[in-house]
Amino acid sequence: MLDLVLRYKLLLIGITLGAIGGYAYYYFIGCNSGQCAITSSPVNSTLYGMVLGGLSFDMFKKKK
Repeated sequence: MLDLVLRYKLLLIGITLGAIGGYAYYYFIGCNSGQCAITSSPVNSTLYGMVLGGLSFDMFKKKK
């Protein structure tokens, strides 16, 4: 289990920071009218942030 965490540590850090950032975006900026597909719900905003954070941090993985 520890080997798996160490292998994907950048991805896990990116997912965690993306989730925090996605929820913060919903909380501070969000859409009050409900018209926005991503920012009108905390779940959608958090999941979107997780995907973007994971993809962003995964780019910095060293290739063998």
